[in-house]
Amino acid sequence: MRLYEGTISQFKEDVIQNRIADILARNYSKHYGRRVNSSEKNSWNNSLNFIKNALDLAELSDNQIIIEYELPYSSRRIDVLLFGKDEYLKDNIVLIELKQWSNENVEDCKTEGNIIVNYGRFKKEQAHPLLQVEGYYYYLKDFMTIFKMNPPIKLNPCAYCHNYSKTKNSVLYLPKFSKLIQKYPLFSKEEAKKLGEYLKEKLSKGSGLEVFNKFINSPIKPSKKLLEHTRKMINEHQIFNLIDDQITAYNAIMSKVKEVSKENRKYVFIIKGGPGTGKSVIALEVMGELLRQGKVVYHATGSSAFTKTLRKILGNRAKNLFKFFNSFSNFKENSIDVLICDEAHRIRKTSTSRYTPKDKRRDIPQIDELIKSAKISIFFIDEFQVVRPSEVGSVKLIKNSASRCNVKEECIYEYELKTQFRCSGSDSYLQWLDNILGIRETEYQYLTKDLKMEFKIFDDPTKLKEAIDEKNKEKKNCARIVAGFCWPWSKPKPDGTLINDVKVDNLEMPWERKDQFWKWATDDSGMKQVGTVYTAQGFEFDYIGVIFGNDLVWNKKKKKWEAKPENSYDTFIKRNNPNIVNHLKNVYRVLMSRAHKGVYVYFIDKDTEEYFKSKVKG
Repeated sequence: MRLYEGTISQFKEDVIQNRIADILARNYSKHYGRRVNSSEKNSWNNSLNFIKNALDLAELSDNQIIIEYELPYSSRRIDVLLFGKDEYLKDNIVLIELKQWSNENVEDCKTEGNIIVNYGRFKKEQAHPLLQVEGYYYYLKDFMTIFKMNPPIKLNPCAYCHNYSKTKNSVLYLPKFSKLIQKYPLFSKEEAKKLGEYLKEKLSKGSGLEVFNKFINSPIKPSKKLLEHTRKMINEHQIFNLIDDQITAYNAIMSKVKEVSKENRKYVFIIKGGPGTGKSVIALEVMGELLRQGKVVYHATGSSAFTKTLRKILGNRAKNLFKFFNSFSNFKENSIDVLICDEAHRIRKTSTSRYTPKDKRRDIPQIDELIKSAKISIFFIDEFQVVRPSEVGSVKLIKNSASRCNVKEECIYEYELKTQFRCSGSDSYLQWLDNILGIRETEYQYLTKDLKMEFKIFDDPTKLKEAIDEKNKEKKNCARIVAGFCWPWSKPKPDGTLINDVKVDNLEMPWERKDQFWKWATDDSGMKQVGTVYTAQGFEFDYIGVIFGNDLVWNKKKKKWEAKPENSYDTFIKRNNPNIVNHLKNVYRVLMSRAHKGVYVYFIDKDTEEYFKSKVKG
């Protein structure tokens, strides 16, 4: 997606005529189905005038420009891309990140690589703009085949802080950022002429349309799947190129790990983020890097399917590094350097269960056991993925426990991941999903069909299965069918065959194998089985087929969601649960956010289907 594209000459004219922001705003509304906020429109009016001035100084003419280019598989946009050839007739693309910060806006930060930006109403820790630029650079190089061509196209990233002065003690130019500035240019308000010279050096021989066409027609490599790269992430080197808010959180964690060995303090990190924002990616990248540094690190979840899958991928050597939340009762205090708690929303009240021997039962909160065991505890959490009454993980729970465990308030760090990588980077789809399920109010009341994400409602469940089967024929194990827990779950027959418990009209399929349920997401057999929220949570696919059960229905007369526990076979969720409606909403939110490319849905309850159809436009 590109909000603006054209020649440099046309761009200059649109700026001079004071219509550039209006053009961008119209294209934004057309693509996203909502109006742009006034602050972003004002930033276009402001910053793009400075870009126009730099282009004038560069004396460029036969070049192309893109403004607001959306990264493949992501909701994040690059501010400006410029296309052309240099004096040696080599193809060049210049990537520019624009910042409106003044010196008064930017403060130093103890975290290596990060700064603090004062936005007036609030302050925010974020990565240095050149780290942001570096993230975009490697992201494009990673996914776009154009940069593997021979002869290669050179990508030149830089940042332009057009309201920021390069003074003696200015934060962005501190000595600790010198290596970064040597790699990627950082232009200040006094350096418009220097930026012009830089652009002239890279693009002076024009032919912008030729380079532009190569770029926009470049094949995009398939998105990376976490589990396909886990072994290398843990045992060899970093695989995923982090961007924006991911970099900020990663920097903060790694910086504190360096400090903790020098002081006797405990730290707690809370990393919030919705589906597809990269929580598990950061968790495993952090773990891999710290293990290579010789740290004592454990990864814990409350998901049997996810943990057992990680153990299978990594083998016996790393098996003991991946545990469950209830595994830390007997760990000595601070015996772990870093404890990574993924899917922390699945933390239970205590580690005691019906399987715990009487002599080992304890009333200590599970969260206390986790925090006490480690010098640094990292919690990756999405409070809207709580799907059982026994799951109590929340930001408040973590903070209260940190206080009980003598973690000082200034040693509790909270970050939020917003950049979306799942659902083809369509943040609007996930916001719409939250809105229609009544989980939280968002700007997206309607889903428009010009989104990158394919959303399709099927009238026949067998047609849905055929569509998913077709995707698996094209690429094995890229698609799965999931359903609400509205049918019994039988054990296999004595001969090992599965019973077709899930019966919807003329479709009959078995649930995942009861004694090997954790294999469903990755094993070939999973293509012929239906998964539940408990086996799907934590995993991702290219396509997901969802059978939306009648345990949660839309009451069109009352205009609200209602639970129908009599239609549920999930005893954990329906037994004495006054919060069952919210838990079921979260169940279907999880099921409908597992895909990168497409979500196919069949509704058992037709009023619910009608409601969803009424919220889809186009």
